[in-house]
This record gives sequence, structure tokens and C-alpha cells, in this order.
Amino acid sequence: MKIINADEALKNNAYKSALTELLYQLADDDFILAYRGSEWLGLAPHIEEDVAFSSINQDTMGHAAMFYQLLEELGEGKMDDLAHSRLPSARRNACLLEIVNGTGHYLDEPRYDWAFAVVRHYFSTVAKKIRMESLKNSSYQPLADTAARVNIELYYHMLHWKTWFQQLMLAGGEARTRMEKAINNVMADFEGVLTLGTNGQDIVKFAIIEHDQAMKKRWVSIMQPVFVGVNASLPETFGMRSGNGRNGEHTKDLENALETLNEVYSLDPAASW
Repeated sequence: MKIINADEALKNNAYKSALTELLYQLADDDFILAYRGSEWLGLAPHIEEDVAFSSINQDTMGHAAMFYQLLEELGEGKMDDLAHSRLPSARRNACLLEIVNGTGHYLDEPRYDWAFAVVRHYFSTVAKKIRMESLKNSSYQPLADTAARVNIELYYHMLHWKTWFQQLMLAGGEARTRMEKAINNVMADFEGVLTLGTNGQDIVKFAIIEHDQAMKKRWVSIMQPVFVGVNASLPETFGMRSGNGRNGEHTKDLENALETLNEVYSLDPAASW
């Protein structure tokens, strides 16, 4: 089965429902992770990283816009409204991606954890690339085309975070200790990044993407040699400590983030930019 455009997808309600479920996951993941990354602007370890991380965040927000655009084409509403006006309970991003970087606020004594940022971004970027590779064969051709464009930029994102991961893990001392703590924190919620949620079976049934367990095995196969290279063992436990965001379960951190993200948009939602 190959669906070539939105008009064709709209003829099958079950297919459209499964497709929009996955698109919300993809869009919301990128939207909130780009925001968490943007909080590091001016706070990154050095100025070159400040520029590089900002560029990655711009790319990631651009990917979110591409997925919201696909939802708009399917009649879900205007993409700006989808990004800014939906309640936290309607969001489908993984909880790990919404969690604050650390204590404080980016405008008021931030005490953010660079190790957590590196591990969260590296692990989730690998998972995202696996999804994009799978989506290149999606039954929905517009999504397959979008995934192919996103996938090109992910190569550089992965290389960036893998370099940080390896250097900090091999540095020893405090850096190693903080990285190991960050790995444990990220893995406690990482199942939420990999899962397709309770509607995953429908998404797989329509061949929109592969089964999440198959993609999880692929993630493990990619990460195991990386861990061996830094003299560590890949944790065997994948958790969802903060809830299943694919099912609308979220933390207070998401609510606070959306208040900040939507502050300007809410002043005049009809304004043209």
C-alpha cells in the first residue's frame, strides 16, 4: 500500500488516525527538545559549542515545523496553532525530552547539567535517526519524503553528540562520574522515547513505520559498540519513570515550558510574521 498525498489518506479514517498519531509524536518530540536545547544559548561550555548547539536547535525546530505542516495538510489545523495552542495533555512527546536541564531558570541562576544535555541529545538523536531511516519506506509518501530530508541533517547532529559523549566518558574524574549519573537518569525514561504508545499497533499495521521493538533492537546494536569504546556497559533497563508521553502523560515541566514557548504567540495568535 502506498498513499501518495493527504487527499488519499483522508479517504481512510483508520489510516488517517494512525498517521496523525505518529506525526504528533514526531512533531512534539522535536518541538520540545529544540526548546530545551535553546535554553543553553549563552550557557554552553564554549562559544563554538554555543553556535553549534544553536544551529542544531534551529534544525530541530525546523523538523518540527515540517511534521506540523504534514498535520495541517491532513486537516488537523494550522501548524502554528498545533505547535502553540494545544494543551499539555494533547502532546505526544516523550517525557524525557520535556524534563528541565537542571535547577534554576535560563534567565535566573541556571544550574544546568551539561552531562545530562549531552546524553539526552545523543541517545534521542540516535533513536530519531533510526525512525527517519524506517520512515523512508513509509506507506505515506509525503512522510517518507520529509524523513529523507530530515535524515540528511541528523548525520551531523549524531556526530556532534557522539564526539561529546566519547570525550567526556574517557576524560575520567568528575566528568566520567557526571556522565554515568546522566546515563542512569536518561535510561530511566528512555523507553518513552522508543515506544509508539498504545496506538502503536495501528501505526505498524498500516506500514507507516516499523514496530518499536525492532527499532529498539537497532538502537541497542548501534549503542553497544559505542559503550564498549568508552569502557562501559550499556544499561539493560529501559524505563518510563515520568510517564508515557505518547499517551498524554506529562510532567509539570512541560506545562511550564509551554507557557514560555507560547508567551508571544498568545498575545496575538492572528498576527502575521
